Amino acid sequence: MNISIAGGLMSALALFCCVWVIYEVWAVNKNLTTGYKILWTLGALVFNFITAILYYFMVKRESIA
Repeated sequence: MNISIAGGLMSALALFCCVWVIYEVWAVNKNLTTGYKILWTLGALVFNFITAILYYFMVKRESIA
């Protein structure tokens, strides 16, 4: 696989993770305070993959159970 293709796929995945977390925080999860929403949004913009994983295990799975 070409390096530029792999970089493009990683960038697309990072963008998807960022958009997913921001959408979940602001549109779906109404229980979070504005401060937490801002923190999750900043985390999603800076640490895309890590924030998506943390959000899933810390917030999303609690709301499913």
